[in-house]
Amino acid sequence: MDAIRIPKVQNVLCSKAGKTTQGTLHLTAHHLIFCYDDSPEPEMWASSVPYPLVNLVTRLPQTLSGQCPITFRCRTFETFSLSFDKESDAADVFDSVKELTVAPSVTQLYAFFYVPNPPLTSSGGWGLYSVREEFGRMGVGTRSKAWRFTDINKDYSFSPTYPSRMVVPTRISDATLQYAVKYRSKGRIPALSYLHWANYGSITRSSQPMVGLTNARSIQDEKLVEAIFLSHQAPDSRAAPSGVFGATSTNLIVDARPTTNAMANTAKGAGTENMDHYKDCKKAYLGIDHIHAMRESLGRVVEALRESEVLAASVAGDLPGTTSVALPVDRQALRRSGWLRHLTGIMEGSVLIVRNVHVNSSHVLIHCSDGWDRTSQLSAVSQLCLDPYYRTVRGFQVLVEKDWLSFGHKFLDRCGHLSSEKFFLTPLEGSGSGGGAEAAQAFLASVQNRFASNHHIKETSPVFHQFLEVVRNIQRQFPERFEFNELFLRQLHYHLYSCQFGSFLFNSEKERRTCVPSPYERTVSVWDYMNSEPRASEYINPSYKPELDDPMSRVPKADQGVLFPNPKDIRFWHELYGRGDEEMNGRFVTPQTQNVEFLAPVENAEEDPAILRPTTPNSQPMTPALVSSISSAEASSSSSMYDLGTPKRGSSPLPHRNTSPSLRPPPSPSRQRQTPPRPTGTDLFANTGVGMKSVWGKLSSGAGAAFSVVQDAYGGVAKDFRGLSVGPASPGGGELLDKGGELRGRDELAAWGGDAPAESRFEPERVAQAVRPSTFAGGTSNPWSTTKTSPFVPSVLADNPWSTARSTEPARSATLGSSLGDVFGTSRASEASGLPVDPTVAQPAIVASPSASRATEAPAKTSPPGPSAPLDPTPALSQAASPLPKPSASPPGDDIDPLGVGLR
Repeated sequence: MDAIRIPKVQNVLCSKAGKTTQGTLHLTAHHLIFCYDDSPEPEMWASSVPYPLVNLVTRLPQTLSGQCPITFRCRTFETFSLSFDKESDAADVFDSVKELTVAPSVTQLYAFFYVPNPPLTSSGGWGLYSVREEFGRMGVGTRSKAWRFTDINKDYSFSPTYPSRMVVPTRISDATLQYAVKYRSKGRIPALSYLHWANYGSITRSSQPMVGLTNARSIQDEKLVEAIFLSHQAPDSRAAPSGVFGATSTNLIVDARPTTNAMANTAKGAGTENMDHYKDCKKAYLGIDHIHAMRESLGRVVEALRESEVLAASVAGDLPGTTSVALPVDRQALRRSGWLRHLTGIMEGSVLIVRNVHVNSSHVLIHCSDGWDRTSQLSAVSQLCLDPYYRTVRGFQVLVEKDWLSFGHKFLDRCGHLSSEKFFLTPLEGSGSGGGAEAAQAFLASVQNRFASNHHIKETSPVFHQFLEVVRNIQRQFPERFEFNELFLRQLHYHLYSCQFGSFLFNSEKERRTCVPSPYERTVSVWDYMNSEPRASEYINPSYKPELDDPMSRVPKADQGVLFPNPKDIRFWHELYGRGDEEMNGRFVTPQTQNVEFLAPVENAEEDPAILRPTTPNSQPMTPALVSSISSAEASSSSSMYDLGTPKRGSSPLPHRNTSPSLRPPPSPSRQRQTPPRPTGTDLFANTGVGMKSVWGKLSSGAGAAFSVVQDAYGGVAKDFRGLSVGPASPGGGELLDKGGELRGRDELAAWGGDAPAESRFEPERVAQAVRPSTFAGGTSNPWSTTKTSPFVPSVLADNPWSTARSTEPARSATLGSSLGDVFGTSRASEASGLPVDPTVAQPAIVASPSASRATEAPAKTSPPGPSAPLDPTPALSQAASPLPKPSASPPGDDIDPLGVGLR
């Protein structure tokens, strides 16, 4: 072949994984092969390195030892360097690899020339997925008559990126679809992707609507979505839909994008649904970033791995037979990449969909911008958790064929199979004539210019790689629920970029079927390769237990085959990156915080920040639901969507419980300033993910209404108790200063005195001691008072009853005050202790404040048990003007309480 300028080079030093060996390099039409001179291994990396696996090739200047190195970075996260004795050999190898890697068309890739030898034992990989068989297995046409097959796209003129045969609601005719297709980007209308086996819940997928700046709408699209959300109520269904106990109808439109991206697309003529026009559903924004952020995030992971390899190589040098010291990866750099955060967002959105379909027996419509990247991720991961069939080897292959290949994921563009000359970096011509320093400076400038001009390559992104890594994390959390093992996923990732098979070479089903020559005839399916022996047996998981997926099982912890993975338990796929688990994830994995937007549910256009509305000076005030959404978003922006870190100040370390605001006592003023706002909706599904509490607070409308009834009942009982006035009358008249109070416990009621007469136990002073002031009471009974004082709430957590420096006045220790208003009024006397005062126990002497006036230090006798004079309700700030009461000292005797705890 003319592209191969030099087929063989001897005495080449290969440095890989910290080891440097000498051998011979061979260049073939589709592979780069390195044979070791003194090694039993005949070839490097099992057989060869296909050229499409090469991601970045850098030709470095000549070293001081006279070597001419070339570094190779592969898409499988491997890095190796080849050092040549002659600069001409390095130049020929560099130019040959560049011409062989940068393919002019798909038909020039290795898959169209690969002939398996020996022949594969399995065949029929191209016919593995059949639309009628797969959707018939789900129950389309048999269990449910609400869906039908349509061939409206048989010639791909209806939607070029959609499959030729689709499943749509029976109530919608093809004529209606012809109008609805104009309202969706790229003509990707809502179409069925999954029908749940346990109920009539469904997962449909589409692209964004063409709303634009004019807020355009389509009646046909609205009717199509409405028919999807009413498919479980089809009148001609064979099995009448029955309600599921505890489930509520919460149909959901999932927009995988952040609201800012949706708003930006509105300016370009697209946008998001106006919820005023879509009935019986709500919308949720997942805040998953676009493909460019994913590409940059993975690039930072690769850079962190490369830096450790460069440091290890610099320690060992380029001498043959040497081994470098294993240097750890900078885990902080890995976390700063944000890769785990993106994976967490995908898993969290998938759990939301799984719960809405399986638990709520409802429908979900998923879309992003064009509906072939984030939509495929969410749809496939959700089905993997919902249906045990997709966790088998054949079922997983069908899932990839259906939701990725058939629905038009752009594998050719996202994987960058054709590569580009921009990924081949070389020093400038003639840079070596000016000296080594000038050559290095010119090379660095060339590298910077190459990367600066590389921004036009915008279509590559590790979308399918993310899907495989999320599946690997679910497989790690549920090791007994998958028929295939980790090696199966790793080999699938390898052949995603190897271009050895024709499965992942095209952007759509149309391109795959109209390509000449036909890939169905000229290439081999990747499933035939993976289903052939001996590889098929290597991919089986020995710990797989299919009996756990039995939907009729009633054993403890039975889940009917539906998995709910933990979005906070996300780790790097260390086997894929060629590192150890502890090296990449650490011994104790601390999940990353996710600083992404999660907004849900959106019920109308007023609550949707992505809908552009004309603003007027006299605009209407925001609805309470929107205020709640904004406050939740502000709280999540300062903290984390997932709250994966340490608890913040003012927050309880206990797990979140779904208590209503009226049932939760208000915090103290100081704590109230530190606590971020929390959503007020009732959360029945808090374990979905910490970031989804606001979602399920509104989605669980039926359970929320039932909870409101209980809440109102509790409020009525509490109101009745607050109406009971057990405190004494105010000094000025017969009206009580403060109504309401909670009776003290049995131990505290002992303060009344067990030996006292029955009639004396109900004196006003004793009743005041037996009643704990309600923490719900305010500081004043006049809400319009201009001189409000902050209420004081006695707390046994804030006061130390065993403290020796406790300030307790003897007159005040006998009684808590003549009325409950003294406790919540301006007096600061009760701040000393939150415990009940025992009148039979003598109190220790008070330690006078330095700022207070000097009082007489003559000892006073201990007051006998019983009621004493009421306290002077003077504010604490005026204590300097008015002297404190005289402190009392307990006479020596048997009744001395040296600790002040009521024990003797």
